[in-house]
Amino acid sequence: MVPIDDTALSVTDTRGPGRPVLYLNGSYASQRSWRRLIAELGPEWRHVTYDERARGRSKRSADYSFEGCLRDVDAVVEATGVDRPLLVGWSYGAALAVHWADRNPDRVAGVVSVDGAVPWGLTGEENRERIRRIFRKMRMFLPLARPFGLAASMSAAQHAEVNIEINEVCAALEPVLDRLSCPVRYIVATGANLGGGAEEMEQMRASLNPVLRRNPHLRVSTKVESNHTQILRKDFRAVAAAVRETAAAHDRQDR
Repeated sequence: MVPIDDTALSVTDTRGPGRPVLYLNGSYASQRSWRRLIAELGPEWRHVTYDERARGRSKRSADYSFEGCLRDVDAVVEATGVDRPLLVGWSYGAALAVHWADRNPDRVAGVVSVDGAVPWGLTGEENRERIRRIFRKMRMFLPLARPFGLAASMSAAQHAEVNIEINEVCAALEPVLDRLSCPVRYIVATGANLGGGAEEMEQMRASLNPVLRRNPHLRVSTKVESNHTQILRKDFRAVAAAVRETAAAHDRQDR
């Protein structure tokens, strides 16, 4: 357990001999999400996973903000002593990864974004109320979803505010992506997502194209047929290939 602010984070470090990989979870997910990918990459890598505040085995907090989550990344890096980790983020975790890489360009080897970190988000009061309404309807089911890594130890209102903030963070992501100088590889799902229709999801993914044209460090490694929720379960091999690709790109850049 790693103490940070008013809480403590559950961290797992395999202490493998190779390059360190730090895994950043989806909004309400736990470190369990990465089991298939870690097994695919194998023990020669050093795998560091952790549960965000009120997720998995980590403790509750009074602060579930995006900035608080960035401080959590700092705490885990300091506690484990990993040097220039490769960040692998899914969904919410992908946005954390690119922001942390932007703020720490000399401390990161690269970023693998698993269907996340695209410059698009639902903003404005109408969409904020839409998100709150969705979570109010889900409030009875959230405790049942927690054991499966699909919800946090938060109220429905807190779940909604986390979702509202990440939409606003992603809507303002272009300048961050433009500044990145480390290799960044995207794995993009193509299926519709729970809570988002196919057309809306396609608009979201298309928002990445202008940034890809401007910044040569950013590339799409592959597109997969699964949707946002299924991608780590069904396409972990494609994610593993992107991890290896990003590591190789960093090594070429570092020479």
